[in-house]
Amino acid sequence: MSDVKKVVLAYSGGLDTSIIVKWLQDEYQCEVVTFTADVGQGEEVEPARAKAQAAGIKEIYIDDLREEFARDFVFPMFRANTIYEGEYLLGTSIARPLISKRLIEIANETGADAISHGATGKGNDQVRFELGAYALKPDVKIIAPWREWELNSRKTLMDYAEKHGIVIEKTHGKKSPYSMDANLLHISYEGDILEDPWAEPKDSMWLWSVSPEKAPDEPTYLEFSYVKGDIVAIDGKKMTPAEIMEYLNKVGGANGIGRIDIVENRYVGMKARGCYETPAGTIMLKAHRAMESITLDREAAHLKDELMPKYASLIYNGYWWSPERKMLQVMIDQSQEVVNGEVRVKLYKGNVIVVGRASSTDSLYDDNIATFEDDEGAYNQQDAEGFIKLNALRLRTAAKKRLK
Repeated sequence: MSDVKKVVLAYSGGLDTSIIVKWLQDEYQCEVVTFTADVGQGEEVEPARAKAQAAGIKEIYIDDLREEFARDFVFPMFRANTIYEGEYLLGTSIARPLISKRLIEIANETGADAISHGATGKGNDQVRFELGAYALKPDVKIIAPWREWELNSRKTLMDYAEKHGIVIEKTHGKKSPYSMDANLLHISYEGDILEDPWAEPKDSMWLWSVSPEKAPDEPTYLEFSYVKGDIVAIDGKKMTPAEIMEYLNKVGGANGIGRIDIVENRYVGMKARGCYETPAGTIMLKAHRAMESITLDREAAHLKDELMPKYASLIYNGYWWSPERKMLQVMIDQSQEVVNGEVRVKLYKGNVIVVGRASSTDSLYDDNIATFEDDEGAYNQQDAEGFIKLNALRLRTAAKKRLK
């Protein structure tokens, strides 16, 4: 342990990371640098500075990463219509590569020879943090206290804090029983009654959205402007990626959009039940597919759909910085060159309903061909007979052989 002189810790100022600071100082006899990331979790991050100072930390980083998170991570992911196991919009997964990137940058800036995180040895986050770190700095030393210490319960953590004089804030009112993680894309809930996959979560658990039953009786209409697969304006108002997500979280949550309750397959091998609120992501996914529906070539769209589950697994499993993810991203981004135009959606009681799509420059929809009325020779229906017979040739050949 003596070879570690300085370590950069991903630090929230909560119970776990407050204890990790002291544990690192004692066990490794090293200097600790704290890094707190604002990725849009909706909580004030500046108080982490005072907590770090109280722990004797001299180098404290508190970074606003909201725009970088939305622009360079969330938006590229949504160009692929990414969804894991048919339901999960990867809210936690996509934040981890950014945090890993900044941990390594700070380690380089401060001359630290190690980084540390508070992810447990049971979850996916340890994998995501560390795969990202190794991809960006292959020789970095990583310290994961949950895999080393014996403080494996909340009681032992509290006892450690009391023994070492670590001040843990006592919350006023009833503390949430759930383990939660939030950023611009989502808020997640795990633990407590959610560990029983049959138990329905209480409505009071959800923090970002009203229940669909309590959503307004009047629908909310939104119009999105797209440039190269990204939303650039809502109802004609230009916004940055982070501003778009903040706005959609607010209006989506008010209409009961984005709640899911799933059991997912973790990369480490276990099944885990989690509940998620992803208002902005739910709206963005639906609207983006609508924009692609009239601008993207059929085979390009189908190829994207075939590759998307692989792309989603790469992100879920922590391979954002891998060569295969980057390769897929190049293809995805190239496909979006023609995804330009407008989409109109209606939000109503938990539903995102596409009610219009248009592109003055890149639409492949030709009403002269698609019409049920007289197409004035734009489409020769007799051509379909030969098309069908050619495609049926192998089926007819096999059927003749079978019927003999």
